[in-house]
Order: sequence, then C-alpha cells, then structure tokens
Amino acid sequence: MTAQDRPLGALATRTEIAAGRLTATEATEALIARISDLEPELRAWVHVDAEGARADAAALDAGPNRGPLHGVALGVKDLFAAAGLPWRSGSPIWKDRIAGFDAAPVALARRAGAIVLGKTVTTEFAGYKPSQTRNPVAPGRTPGGSSSGSAAAVAAGMVPLAFGTQTSGSVIRPASFCGVVGFKPSFDLIEPYGVTALARSFDTVGLFARDVPDVAFGIEALTGLALPLPTLAQAPCPMTLFRSAAWSKAEPDLLRAWDAFEADLIATGAQLHDTLPPSFVRALDPVLELHARIMAVEASEALAYEAEIAPDLLSAGLRAQIEEGRAVPPAQRHADRLALTRLRARAVSDLDPSAVWLTPSSCGAAPDFDASTGDPAFNRTWSLLGLPSCSVPLLSDDAGRPIGVQVVGAMGNDHGVLATANWLMQRLAGL
Repeated sequence: MTAQDRPLGALATRTEIAAGRLTATEATEALIARISDLEPELRAWVHVDAEGARADAAALDAGPNRGPLHGVALGVKDLFAAAGLPWRSGSPIWKDRIAGFDAAPVALARRAGAIVLGKTVTTEFAGYKPSQTRNPVAPGRTPGGSSSGSAAAVAAGMVPLAFGTQTSGSVIRPASFCGVVGFKPSFDLIEPYGVTALARSFDTVGLFARDVPDVAFGIEALTGLALPLPTLAQAPCPMTLFRSAAWSKAEPDLLRAWDAFEADLIATGAQLHDTLPPSFVRALDPVLELHARIMAVEASEALAYEAEIAPDLLSAGLRAQIEEGRAVPPAQRHADRLALTRLRARAVSDLDPSAVWLTPSSCGAAPDFDASTGDPAFNRTWSLLGLPSCSVPLLSDDAGRPIGVQVVGAMGNDHGVLATANWLMQRLAGL
C-alpha cells in the first residue's frame, strides 16, 4: 500500500470541496468503496454507516458551507456515543446498545461539517485486551490499543481523520505501530462528555491523521484553537532529547533506531537543550507506578456497574485491574491524589511554557498480534501529567515496521508540539 493509492487527506478534501472540484458525496463514496475492499481483512470497524454518511454528504452538497470540516469524513472510536449507531465500548455487555445522542466531540465535529462514517474498533473499555483489528502496515503485528480501529483505518486510507482516546498510551502507541500521526492534546482541551470513561483523571480525546497539518486542522475545527503550521527552515523552538525513566523498556530495534535519529537531528543544526530541569526529572521517579495505581482505582469506579451486572463478561485482565483498584486503601488513594496534584503543579512551575522535548512513542515496533497491544511505558508519564504529545512516524525497525517519535510539550503548548512535529516530518521523514 502506498501513499499514492490513498484517498485525499482532510485538508486536501476540504480544499477540493471548497474549490468546487469535488463534492462531499464523491469524497464519501470513494471512502466507502475503499472500506468495502479492505475491511474484510483489517476489521477496523464496528459499524460502517454508509447510508447515513451518504445522506449527510448529500445534505452538505445541497446546502451552505457548514464549517471548516465541511465534507470531511470522520471515524469515531466506539467509546464515543454517536446518535443512532452502536455504542458497545468494546464489550459484549453492551453488544445491543444504540446511542441516543452524540458525545460532545462528535457533536462538535458534526457542527463543523464532518461526516461520521462509522464506529471504529476499541479494545474492551479502552483497556489492554487485544481487539480484532489487524495492522495494515505491519502484517501479523498488533495495531496497538486501545484506539486500534481508528489508527488502522487512518493508516489504510479508509478515513482521513479518526477520534481516539488516551488514558495511558492509547493514541500515541497505535500511531507508532501503524505509522500515522496521533495527537493527544492537553488534558481537557476537548470536552469528553458522552465518551465511555476508564480513568477520569487521565482520559483525553485525541485525533489520528496521516500528517500533522491534518491533525492540527481537526483540532482547530473542534476547539477554535489557532494552530498555524508554517513551513520553517529551522526548528520552531529549542527542544530536548529525553530518553526518560522508561528507557530500560526500550527494545533493541528502538535502541538502534533512536541512536540514528539523534544523530540525524543533530545534523540538522536544530537548537537542543541538554536536559529538562533536573528537579523536574527527579520528581518523575514514581510516576509509572503512580499512574498505574490511580488508573486501576478509577477504572474500578468507572466500571462499577458493569462489574456488578456482568462480571463474567469482563476479560480476566480487566477484572484483575478492577480488583487491584478496589484493594487500594483510602489512605493510599488520598496520598496518590495529592501526589498527582503536586506533580501537575511541578509540571507548570518547573517547565518553561514553551518547552518541547522528544522521546520514543513506544518501546519498539508493534509486537506480534497475539502477544499484546504493546507496553505504554513511554506514554504513562505524559498522560499522568496531562501534557500534549504527538507521535510522528520517523523511525523503523530492521524489517521496516514503523516506530514513532513522541513530541511532548508543557501544559497548553499544543501549538509548539504540533509545530515541532510538523518540522520533524518535513526534515527527517524518510531518513
């Protein structure tokens, strides 16, 4: 599969429709045909709403401009409610549930003119149980989780934009494994109402696309945040190479690829800081364990109803996580909540507001399909802190399977993260 045989991206689709060279109906039909060809093998979708998408496209073609996403198709992770469509959250418990309303992000996208093409596969309640979805660029390997279907659908050119969510690494890691761009914005930038919760302190709505400008375009349309991405000869800001406390989890293919990446980056002449503030780095020592413990506690609360009515329909791994969360004593919960609050405060006080650093998106290339959805070790810290992060497909293993570079920034520096990610793609993609 090559870039040349894929349908247009989000910005290109919007540009062609605005210029009168393409209709929303034509763009939608091309995607429906592509899904028909590829879906039997990739299994990225829970439900494709072909007739609904056709009706919405026809209405857009017959009416005035609806907004910045006018005519752009969108895949919606099946954690999100979308009126009239299945809302299973990856669980047999909700196999017959149909949403009666749109989750806030879906409503915002529709208001901006997006066409909901259907619901993409999620792992069970955004957890770690592998889903049915195959990886379109690394056969026999996992597409990652929990946003498995969204990442795979974008990678396969089935849709130009797709919603994901991240609690630990569920946007960044699938983007890394599938060779696409995944963006987790600053915590709470996109309203999550109507999205099935897993851990309220970390759950964040994000987007997948095939390039950084398309992701920025989608975030702008949903939030109104201005995210201009000019072409730059030099990096838009100084950056730091930060291997992080998770470096011991790096696999041999990542170690080789990262050494080459660092050398390539230095060769560009980009301005690099030596390190993040040492006091901030020291404060991160307990973060991996803290994130996992808070996530278990909050998952046990978010899924209390499901665990009560149908415990046998939960996977063994998710039941164990719920039990782990229930077993955390109140004093530890309180201490963890204080630690989370203090760490987020440190991230604001210790970091320059324009800070950007580069770290791996994943421990290596995608694991075998039946093994796992991958280890989120390189994502947990930034999810706990609520910081914006973007995975860009710059690295690969010896077999050519993609590995992402994760661009992370200070709280609220979404523009700096995306501008840096875009510059990296312009300068280093294909090296």
